[in-house]
Amino acid sequence: MIVRKAGKEDIPRILELLIQVDMVHHLGRPDIFKGPATKYSAAQLEEILENDQSPVFVCVDDSGKVSGHAFCIHRQILDDSVLTDVKTLYVDDICVDEKARGFGIGRALYDHVREYARSCGCHNITLNVWECNPGAKAFYEALGLKPQKIGMEEIL
Repeated sequence: MIVRKAGKEDIPRILELLIQVDMVHHLGRPDIFKGPATKYSAAQLEEILENDQSPVFVCVDDSGKVSGHAFCIHRQILDDSVLTDVKTLYVDDICVDEKARGFGIGRALYDHVREYARSCGCHNITLNVWECNPGAKAFYEALGLKPQKIGMEEIL
């Protein structure tokens, strides 16, 4: 398996994986997530893939099939009165095909993202994980990530 930058030829498979991501969230929080849906259209994905500030990486198996993806966004707040000028790579989405989990694909994607962030001079990598997705939370903790902040809610 190899991890590489995603290309336009990967869009159909990325869309399939985005539905899997949405369904995990829909099953956990149907009050928030519609399901089955994708957060981006094919046209939006083309724009994202062309933008150097939003790199997308895919893990491709030996047959050339995309087994997982990682959407990233460069973020930096400058000249804030409270926050430092830290350069961050935000991971907007990591997905491994539900049929390919447990084979190191997620770790390979995250390791690639980590090396990419280092090469870009990032101070840290951040991401959000929904409380209704304990498998993802455990995965990120196993990679060494720690909570940075916690979002809370009261449903009315």
